Amino acid sequence: MSTFQLTSIEEFEAATNRLLETGAKVGVDSWQARVKNQTPHCKFGEEGICCRICSMGPCRITKKAPRGICGCDAHGIAGRNFLRFTAGGAATHSDHGREICHTLHTVAPDGNYKVKDPEKLIRIAKEWGVETKGKDIYDLAHEMSELALLEYGKPFGVQRWLSRAPEHTRELWKNAGIEPRAIDREVSTAMHMTHMGNSSKAEALVRQALRSGMSDGWGGSMCGTEFSDVMFGTPKEVDTEANLGVMKEDYVNIIIHGHDPSLSEMICEYAEDSEMIALAKSLGAKGINVAGVCCTSNEVAMRRGVPMAGNFLQQENVVLTGACEAIVVDVQCIFPALGPLSKCFHTKFITTSPIAQMPDSDFICFQAETAGETAKRIVRMAVENFVNRNPELVHIPQLKQKATVGYSVEAIIHALDRVASSQGEELGTTKPLIQCITSGVLRGAVAMVGCNNPRVRPDSAHIELMKKLIKNDILVILSGCSAQAAARAGLMDKRAKDLCGAGLKRVCELVDIPPVLHMGSCVDISRMMVLASRLSIDSGLPISKLPLVGCAPEWMSEKAVSIGNYVVSTGIDTFLGVEPQVSGSSEVTYWLTEGIRDWVEAAYTVEKDIDKLGDAMIARIEEKREALGI
Repeated sequence: MSTFQLTSIEEFEAATNRLLETGAKVGVDSWQARVKNQTPHCKFGEEGICCRICSMGPCRITKKAPRGICGCDAHGIAGRNFLRFTAGGAATHSDHGREICHTLHTVAPDGNYKVKDPEKLIRIAKEWGVETKGKDIYDLAHEMSELALLEYGKPFGVQRWLSRAPEHTRELWKNAGIEPRAIDREVSTAMHMTHMGNSSKAEALVRQALRSGMSDGWGGSMCGTEFSDVMFGTPKEVDTEANLGVMKEDYVNIIIHGHDPSLSEMICEYAEDSEMIALAKSLGAKGINVAGVCCTSNEVAMRRGVPMAGNFLQQENVVLTGACEAIVVDVQCIFPALGPLSKCFHTKFITTSPIAQMPDSDFICFQAETAGETAKRIVRMAVENFVNRNPELVHIPQLKQKATVGYSVEAIIHALDRVASSQGEELGTTKPLIQCITSGVLRGAVAMVGCNNPRVRPDSAHIELMKKLIKNDILVILSGCSAQAAARAGLMDKRAKDLCGAGLKRVCELVDIPPVLHMGSCVDISRMMVLASRLSIDSGLPISKLPLVGCAPEWMSEKAVSIGNYVVSTGIDTFLGVEPQVSGSSEVTYWLTEGIRDWVEAAYTVEKDIDKLGDAMIARIEEKREALGI
């Protein structure tokens, strides 16, 4: 048996450099080249002190000009920019959730989409006070879809999902005035507050930023996660593979990229269709291979075991292999560069959503009502494109790691039940995990999330931090591009337990898990909030006192800011490796790193030195343990 080894950052980079040689042959640029062209970045933008909200400006804050034309200072400008950034992310994730709720309304026993987890649907219905006895499961699904969609625009009350949080946390939210009302209302309020002539007080702007983030994590994202589980199945432990080596030279390669599982589930269905496979073989391929990029990849990996080709900054690489017949995208985190890049190869760049329309693409509008027909058309296009491949441009880096994924809250509790059952203890709780923490076998946990970002050596912060944390007996739970970084490196292989401290290694062996747990896509960070709430309720401790923290070491998007705001609002100290664009305001910086602790018992820490960032997280976990006397 071969010795287990991680794939190193240097190996990642060597593979990319080889692909960039192919890019140079066909005359395309890359994000690496575009970074150089955009450097140095605008300092006013970096510090958040450029305002373009009205056409009297744009105004930039300097020592000579400390106020904009309207009189707004650096604190108001940075605060408004931060709030608008949050609103963009909250709108994006919540709109994803809305589409899932609409898709739920189309489920039928003989339809494109079915109810695959009826027990979860019934559980949510009871949670929301909906009568379930004697109802047809599809009638119930339609009723729940309508109720969920009303959460986006209801005129009164707060989000239904808040009832999942412990009472202490709900009381904090109420007192701080950050309970999210209708999902769309918080985004609309954010845009209204930041219109010219409205709020310029840093404290008020930061408060609404937290509330907007909460409308995402405890609103739209939770809708997206929970009702995806109902339709596509609640994830459970499944084995898969990760990195560019999952692409196959002698197969039709279809890459699915984006965030909405409604499309990717259908593509996977029709890639397994016997008619499509026969067509592929008739054209000289051995079959059809589907692999994923970004969060669409996480969605199908954790439910179907579909391999993960890469994360955000790998998306151009899949085309540069010369072996990609089609890259099929839905929404979010898609490079417009994929259009001109694909035209230099035989690759079909297929966009499917009116939300994400791009030049140089084949646009095929995807709708839930005609999902099967559209998916089959897309798969056929990819298969028929196999014959157009240029063999001289084909190079697939032979990097690939095994990964075990699919750790939903339900899957984690199921794994813990194996331990509880062997010891004759209560099932269906997080108490075995709590016992590991209180005994010191585990020191705590880190929820690591987020994008990768050229401002940080891509993936290095994620991977180095994970290695450091597991060595110190800290369990790591992951989602989004962070999860794919771990999978590509090999940290989701159960054999990675050998890189852990003695305590975490023992837990991995006892529960039969890898030391870093894949919880899904970026909307699935809502799962992490549910898990934190379960730990709090089962332990009797406030979330803020538990020895766990959040971390986004390479965050990039507006969605990441929304996520950070709802994670910190839930009482989880959150550590960032990329500085938010607020440093031009001492007041906004104060509220985010100190002041909000009085509201939610947690705050942000920013540290661009990744080694020091890891030390700071470990120190915070140990500080929490000491306060609990454990």
